[in-house]
Amino acid sequence: MSINQSGWRPTAPEQGKGNVPASVTGNKALMLEEALIFEIGDTHTTGVDFASPSPLRGEGRGEGQPQAASSGTAPHPTLSPEGRGLSRLGSVARANPIGLPGLSEPETVRHYTRLSRQNYGIDLGFFPLGSCTMKHNPRLNEKMARLPGFSDVHPLQPVDTVQGALEVIHQLAHWLVTLTGMTSVAMSPKAGAHGELCGVLAIRAALEAKGEGHRKIILVPESAHGTNPATAAFAGYSVEDIPATAEGRVDTAALKARLGPDVAGVMITNPNTCGLFERDMREISNAVHAAGGFVYCDGANFNAIVGRVRPGDLGIDAMHINLHKTFSTPHGGGGPGSGPVVFSAALTPYAPLPFVEKQDGQFVLVEEETAGEHHAGSFGRMVAFHGQMGMFTRALTYILSHGADGLRQVSEDAVLNANYILRSLDATLDAPFGPSGPCMHEALFSDSGLAEGFSTIDLAKGLIDEGFHPMTMYFPLVVHGAMLVEPTETESKAALDQFIAALRSVAERAKAGDPSLKTAPHFAPRARLDETLAARKPVLVWKDPAPLAQAAE
Repeated sequence: MSINQSGWRPTAPEQGKGNVPASVTGNKALMLEEALIFEIGDTHTTGVDFASPSPLRGEGRGEGQPQAASSGTAPHPTLSPEGRGLSRLGSVARANPIGLPGLSEPETVRHYTRLSRQNYGIDLGFFPLGSCTMKHNPRLNEKMARLPGFSDVHPLQPVDTVQGALEVIHQLAHWLVTLTGMTSVAMSPKAGAHGELCGVLAIRAALEAKGEGHRKIILVPESAHGTNPATAAFAGYSVEDIPATAEGRVDTAALKARLGPDVAGVMITNPNTCGLFERDMREISNAVHAAGGFVYCDGANFNAIVGRVRPGDLGIDAMHINLHKTFSTPHGGGGPGSGPVVFSAALTPYAPLPFVEKQDGQFVLVEEETAGEHHAGSFGRMVAFHGQMGMFTRALTYILSHGADGLRQVSEDAVLNANYILRSLDATLDAPFGPSGPCMHEALFSDSGLAEGFSTIDLAKGLIDEGFHPMTMYFPLVVHGAMLVEPTETESKAALDQFIAALRSVAERAKAGDPSLKTAPHFAPRARLDETLAARKPVLVWKDPAPLAQAAE
């Protein structure tokens, strides 16, 4: 029996119907206009009342000293031997007003709440950023991370008081090693690029230990992530590009031809940023190893192969894992990143400190003072402490709640969803590597076929009007006007169908030369910005317009 037997449903107002005047406030119903915080309140008041500062103990209140706040017969505070008034501040005492607005608590809360309503996040809808794996963050993970002993643990606590936390780190390390088929893992790196640096430093330490520190070249395929060459350069290496084939994969012949005694290794992303699996990965690893180098794999796209492929079986020597991608810990403002790095047997002796080890039934932290001879080759330390405890707890919860079969289904569903988007749109948008076979975690399109004067940015702005965050744009660089869409496994078919219909509609408008698309978005809180001007001449400091207006008068 239907609950809504009358059949009535609330309807949305028709857009653009009638001559409706603008609101006096600038608000559009629940879309509230909000000024900059500098434009709210004034600089002469404060939202908090403090007592006037009292003289410090030991000195009398002289002329010009601040007087103690008092009422009735309340006793004056004892004076301090440390000096008169606030003289201890010396030259650092504020001499001029700071110019910050004084807001009450309700004003402050409302300001940031209104701004938050203009944000887009994974809890609002489909987030199609390619190579970012914007998947749902299960609330079970959050519940576990907030348990006492995890949420309030301190890195300087005695080891015997944090045995449970260390066991969580140890268990997560075990599963990361198991899922990747590697030998060991460094848990301390903070994020993907930090993990890349960790892996490259281990490679450098291994080469120097063999007396081959003269190897100064890192090879990076065109289909790799952009942070790979940046990391190699930061670590002191020279970077050389390896071209991609017409089907979007590494040109294995070109890579083999460049190998030599000056090559330290290769940094390769697999699956790559064209959304394709590198089928020659084992052959590439064998060739690099035969030439005396090491293989670093960017594991940002591990979500597409988790539970199905073990990178260690492909000859990988080091690979970082983005916990905020594959294992669903929050992105960005939702929490700090975490990028553990797994190592092969060849690089394990050079991995960083600290790490958790079980000795005589107790979990211990192996650090510089306790590493001894069994880890004397470590290249050192990446961070002050031991990594991101909250992220470790969330990631282990995710792994244990899914199990082996669940993790395998994660990758299968992620690949299925990406291919559904690819094949649903390849008749509307150009898919340059569509003929290369099924994609992996993401679908890649180009701006080929759009009307003259229209480009990827116009489709992205049109998607905002449709209620979607735009996909990754202009990346990878091997595709002109690239549009990279990664649905992840957590999106339903209904959500994908809605996105497909929206992108298809916007693409058809761009192909037809719809001029309104050039000024999109039309329904967002702000109109389209001049992005070139914003990049070249950003306005980073707020200036009070009042003096300018008074000068003009």
